[in-house]
Amino acid sequence: MAKAHQVTTEEIDVVDLLIAQHALIRDLFEEVKSTRGQVQEEAFHRLRRMLAVHETAEEEVVHPAARLVLAGGNDGLVSDRLAEENEAKKMLGELEGLRPGEPAFLELLDKLRIAVLLHARSEERYEFMQLRQKAKPATLRSMAAAVKAAEAFAPTHPHAGVESATANLVAGPIAALVDRVKDAMRGTSGQVKDPRS
Repeated sequence: MAKAHQVTTEEIDVVDLLIAQHALIRDLFEEVKSTRGQVQEEAFHRLRRMLAVHETAEEEVVHPAARLVLAGGNDGLVSDRLAEENEAKKMLGELEGLRPGEPAFLELLDKLRIAVLLHARSEERYEFMQLRQKAKPATLRSMAAAVKAAEAFAPTHPHAGVESATANLVAGPIAALVDRVKDAMRGTSGQVKDPRS
């Protein structure tokens, strides 16, 4: 009987990793939408954490690489994605101040879901596919490892206005420490198992 080949972190490229994370984010939105009570609150904490660390890693690793590799990366493509991420962080921050299950929470959650899914689609179509076409496979694999490393030290809550790689590298470690202490005190780490790790 042939042994199934397991995909290791060294074999995953950044595009595959981020697309898998986008699918996980879609699933988390559905879980938050379709549950109630404590289960919904826990699902929201996992969604919030996943969005925060995912976007931080993209801002630190993927978008700077896109600016270097892609035509038009500096004057539109990346700037548009960063603006979308800032808006999503603002909405996510507002959601943190609401109680899951409240009508206002569910309404804003749906707005965020639509914005995030459109943002992910734009990244996949315009940024990720061009990265895959123009960057070497070894570069894409090393970027996947860099994304995983960035996620390990990323803030777990949204911080609107911190969308550049420089801002994330300066403010990120302090914000991450504060966020993780806050999560530990509340008992809401929101750890999410990434299907590709």
